[in-house]
Amino acid sequence: MFSEESRFSLQSDSRRTFIWRAPGTRYHQESIIERHRYGGAGVLVWGGIILGSRTDLHVQIGTMTSQIYRDVILEQHVRLFRGAMGAQFVFMDDNARPHRANIVSECLQSEDITRMDWPAFSPDLNPVEHVWDMLGRRVAARQPPPTCVPELRRALLFEWCNIPQDQVDNLILSMPRRCTDCIASSGRHAISSFEGLNTEPSSSATGLQTTKENPGFPGAEGKEELRAVCWNSRKLDNCN
Repeated sequence: MFSEESRFSLQSDSRRTFIWRAPGTRYHQESIIERHRYGGAGVLVWGGIILGSRTDLHVQIGTMTSQIYRDVILEQHVRLFRGAMGAQFVFMDDNARPHRANIVSECLQSEDITRMDWPAFSPDLNPVEHVWDMLGRRVAARQPPPTCVPELRRALLFEWCNIPQDQVDNLILSMPRRCTDCIASSGRHAISSFEGLNTEPSSSATGLQTTKENPGFPGAEGKEELRAVCWNSRKLDNCN
């Protein structure tokens, strides 16, 4: 299971902006719009994805703490998938401080949940990043768009369950190629990692602001081990 948190914020200037740009210039300064982090009211979400299914979306006000991560995320979401899938279940979360607290590690150990080693500063490798982009686009396209936090919460929960599963699966199945590209680039950001997938991954055009706590790019260390990981999963129906 790949998992992650993201923050979705309400903004008054949340319309999409379209530009003409030359190939290969997506990240040039003239192709980027500056946005204020956490502009306006918003919520924090957490979700996990596997081949064939996904967790329920957890939505909360405020920040993620190690206590919430253990009591809500692990106990109410991750543990259920571990029980259904058995010993083949492998859990991926990043190196955010709440995830690495002792009470979290102890919980994973007590539930016999195998945690995938994950390189530091590697949000670009996590396929959930692009699921957040897809989710933001779907919420922003709603008419009328959400104008308050309760409406935003309802929209996020609805659209999360209605993202086509085949698009999520395509992201997961791209992991071997993406890890190979990352290793080939000596750990630098591989811009083409998701190109060619039907996911609409550009967050610069997302109507709602989505932000990540730990920006940065991975070093080559730790990427070799990712090539050997197999993601085998059994379908669970959590969003019916």
